[in-house]
Amino acid sequence: MDLTVCEQFDGFEGPLAQRGIGIVAPYDLALDRELWRFVPAEVSLHFARTPYESGQMDMDMAQALRNPTHLRAATRDLLHIEPEIISYLCTSSTFVNGVAGERESCAVMREAGAPDALTTSGALAEAVSELNLTKIAVVTPYYADVTAKLHDYLGELGVETVASEHLGLGGGIWRVNYRTVAEHMLRVDRPDAEAIFVSCTNLPTYDVIEPLEQTLGKPVLTANQLTMWATLRRMHLPTVGPGGWLSELAYPNSQTSTPAAS
Repeated sequence: MDLTVCEQFDGFEGPLAQRGIGIVAPYDLALDRELWRFVPAEVSLHFARTPYESGQMDMDMAQALRNPTHLRAATRDLLHIEPEIISYLCTSSTFVNGVAGERESCAVMREAGAPDALTTSGALAEAVSELNLTKIAVVTPYYADVTAKLHDYLGELGVETVASEHLGLGGGIWRVNYRTVAEHMLRVDRPDAEAIFVSCTNLPTYDVIEPLEQTLGKPVLTANQLTMWATLRRMHLPTVGPGGWLSELAYPNSQTSTPAAS
């Protein structure tokens, strides 16, 4: 047997060691590829999805997606790959019951065995705190009543929603094109808005963040961007790609929880 090729691997134990992140995603997430664009090469993302739910993306769906039994099961499905943190990649279900509801979801994941837990709305709260934001303009793909719950959540964080745009979509959110997203972001901006937040992890935003930040001269915060930023920040790793204001923030000294409401 010719061992010449094998000898090239003497001293190598295997491929580059990966640092794992567990992602619990709603059943209809269609933007897995966008998440990978935010992470450095040494990070692996491992996904578990919640069970299928029939119906539109409305208030009932937002409540259904926070089902603790489903969240607990998805968290446990990820434990075998030994992630450093498990994040629930969903905005509406983690703000619909306010700050207390967001914390409950994190508690469910920790009780299920997650070494650390985060949600998209919790990541938004961390960014609001770190950037000292008090006034925000928001864009959502939701109906008006779900969008109003986001306003309430921000209010609990001590943040005023100075302007708001919603697309009124009950499904197919991942099909919205960049131009539509950018037009709504430009339209919702106000001089007193310290940042723009674009909600929903199924709404494509990656390539609009940097040009809109340059145009508006203020932070543009989006659901997937914030989730990956806060997750990687717990691991003392940088995000890859857009988000200039976030990239300048220092790493936390230790694992953190959602900042207390003002």
